[in-house]
Amino acid sequence: MRILQVAAEVQPFIKTGGLADVAGALPDALHALGHDVRVLMPGYGAALERARAHGPIETVHAWPNARLLAGRLPGGCIAWFYETPEFTARGGHPYDRPDATPWPDNAQRFAEFSRAAAALADDALGLGWRPDVVNAHDWHTALMPVYMMLARVPAASVFTIHNLAYQGLFEHAWFARLGMPGWLEHWQALEFRGQLCFMKGGIGFADKVSTVSQVYADEIRTPAFGEGMDGLLAHRGADLVGIVNGIDTAAWDPEHDPHIAAAYGPGALEGKAVARAALLEETGLQAGPRTPVLAYVGRLAEQKGVDLLLGALDDLLRLPAAVIILGAGDPRLAEALREAARLHPKRLHVTIGFDEAQAHRIYAGADMLAMPSRFEPCGLGQINAMQYGTIPVVRRTGGLAETVIDITPETLADGSATGFVFTDETANALLGAVQRARRLFLKSRQWRQLIDNAMARDPSWTRSARRYAELYRSALGHRRRFLGDAVSPADEQP
Repeated sequence: MRILQVAAEVQPFIKTGGLADVAGALPDALHALGHDVRVLMPGYGAALERARAHGPIETVHAWPNARLLAGRLPGGCIAWFYETPEFTARGGHPYDRPDATPWPDNAQRFAEFSRAAAALADDALGLGWRPDVVNAHDWHTALMPVYMMLARVPAASVFTIHNLAYQGLFEHAWFARLGMPGWLEHWQALEFRGQLCFMKGGIGFADKVSTVSQVYADEIRTPAFGEGMDGLLAHRGADLVGIVNGIDTAAWDPEHDPHIAAAYGPGALEGKAVARAALLEETGLQAGPRTPVLAYVGRLAEQKGVDLLLGALDDLLRLPAAVIILGAGDPRLAEALREAARLHPKRLHVTIGFDEAQAHRIYAGADMLAMPSRFEPCGLGQINAMQYGTIPVVRRTGGLAETVIDITPETLADGSATGFVFTDETANALLGAVQRARRLFLKSRQWRQLIDNAMARDPSWTRSARRYAELYRSALGHRRRFLGDAVSPADEQP
């Protein structure tokens, strides 16, 4: 198949979260299966700089105020960049201003990006390539299926939800500013609670809808996790599937990782002890062989359960345990963590920000990784951690529930156990799970068995890419010409 992937961020060019990892790895995995895959992303200035560091960039099409540039992903897929002044001239975060508020023209920028993507899918630019299937990712690209429908683009469309909490909501006036037909303002189209909702375009108009784990696909069809869209998602239930993410096993490989102090792998864990010692030296923490090192790597947000981690912190340090935290986000959570680190300099180390190389060192050197998320569509941290023999301690939700098998006497015996899972959304539940983990940590033979189980998983994209290919074939067989349950132009509201 000819497949066009469209996303607002793509690793290694720009990244704010797991979306970039998926958008960077999935195309190359599909390419390895024999498909003709192209990627389209905005031409942010920083992304273009990184792209040029990977290889030559050429102009393949020019509009009066925009250009389409072409480069390559590391795996060989063509990467297209939609370059406009609104994308290129802004440094830093792709969606937010320096004060952490959204850029005021995000609706305009990403609507234009989606419209350009639809034109590209129709080969309206005359490049001689037309995809069979388009996969748009998250709210930034969710209007693409809408524009494809309006322009009668023949390609099948798939929309992937990476996090339903981020919906691309804009004031109602943007319907007119973007020149949308009036009938799209209906609640069965793009209107949501009096606003324009980009996400509804992807969910409602795409031929198929996917998300990044089957558990999350089930959860978002309920009021508890549906963010107000559970009715629409339940209605589309037959077209909604969950496909758990893989990871780039070349980038996340303790046997060939240039960022860590010593190489190691399954059955040869001596290097992990070296990586642990190096991490303790780097952070200045004190942790003997009977004191586990517990890490957190990720956004500082209540969604991620960081407040639960804060609530349990004093008790965790008294276990005893050493705790290492790397992340950025909510300033209140960041300051609370900084203050805790000042009070416990030998047991708690906090880095506010994100450093990819440091993340590698933490995954390699820690004994456990905490992910107490309130909801987690997929999560990549727990998968990275298991690849490095670091045992995840996670809350039972979304992709965490799907990828981490709780340890019981039965699962440890049959080799399926890979971590510790708790259910309640409380600091005490997190503490209890870490206490369970520490008890096993002190039993070296059983802990080694758990590490072996975790590292034996196949976290690569190959299996997931095959499932995406099946989804694309299904979308080709069920292409819809119109939004079946939305108003038609004849029902246009005054």
